[in-house]
Amino acid sequence: MVSFSPSEEQQMIMNMVRQFAVNEMRKHYRECDENGGIPAGIIEAAWQLGLVSNCIPEEYGGVGGERSMVTGALIAEELAWGDLAMAMHILCPALVVLPVLDMGTEEQRKKYLPAFCGDKYKAATAALIEPRFDFDPYSLSTSARLDNGNYVLSGQKCYVPLAADAELLLIYASLDGQSQCFIIERDTVGLDIGEREKNMGIKALATYELALKDCRVSKGNRLGAENGCDFARIMNCSRVALAAMAVGVARAAFEYSRDYAKERVAFGEPIAARQAIAFMLAEMAIEIDATRLMVWEAAWKLDRREEATREASLVKLYADDMAIVTTDRAVQILGGHGYVREHPVELWLRNGRGFATFDGMAMV
Repeated sequence: MVSFSPSEEQQMIMNMVRQFAVNEMRKHYRECDENGGIPAGIIEAAWQLGLVSNCIPEEYGGVGGERSMVTGALIAEELAWGDLAMAMHILCPALVVLPVLDMGTEEQRKKYLPAFCGDKYKAATAALIEPRFDFDPYSLSTSARLDNGNYVLSGQKCYVPLAADAELLLIYASLDGQSQCFIIERDTVGLDIGEREKNMGIKALATYELALKDCRVSKGNRLGAENGCDFARIMNCSRVALAAMAVGVARAAFEYSRDYAKERVAFGEPIAARQAIAFMLAEMAIEIDATRLMVWEAAWKLDRREEATREASLVKLYADDMAIVTTDRAVQILGGHGYVREHPVELWLRNGRGFATFDGMAMV
């Protein structure tokens, strides 16, 4: 039977994350956007919630909590409601942890997962996006080839979060025409981390370009070793995470513009009483709820290990458009005030515009 309500445990997790978003993220998100960085204290406080390490089994040093994509989607929405850049930073280690947990060999799990079970935040990241207009995750320009028992990686990547601080990176490359993943350490010869990118949105999240110049990786560092990984499932988990984050950003913009419209009086009545504004708010609410249900459906199918490429692809495409339209309407509702930095809707519009670009930058 399908349930449209989170379980009691999931509701507790949502409440915990929502409280963190209100008490920590919402108090600093504007300052972080202006300064281009996030205080370490916020990241460490978020790490203590166990949002990434909780699902790591006890034999690798973790808590051994349930690995659930639905729960991950709920967490991603609440964090993105607080602030998208912070949410991506907080969950960035999951870009390595979850693929290794799901598809890594026993040796890979024993080697890499314990490092993420400590009390301190450990930066790790993944590099999927490439700096070309026809980028396709299933047809990567970054290549991997076997040479004397090692894989040699060559190519360029962009929008790689926390690359300068990450000790561990998951690199996506084409091997014999198939997209696969390779685990490499930051000091690997041939890995060149470029300057920090200057982005329109998520300005508090540091992203970088990478260059791989005949970067040699041992055969044991291919995710899944000789069996490789299920790249389609990794992409589906990423799409669900990003769609959930889009819901969080859109919800933040909707709630702010709704409250503003109720309080803003023009010509003797709140502007929310005007039909054009009321209809706009109603459509925003409908689109947000519709996208959330699509996220839950895709995540539910992933939890059941069913084929979910169709559902994940559709919700990602739908969420990309929904985030742009909803945040833009929030700016419209505020009128001239929506364009100034005194109000956060312009920030949410800049962040919402990026979802069509953020492939592989989040994971549930």
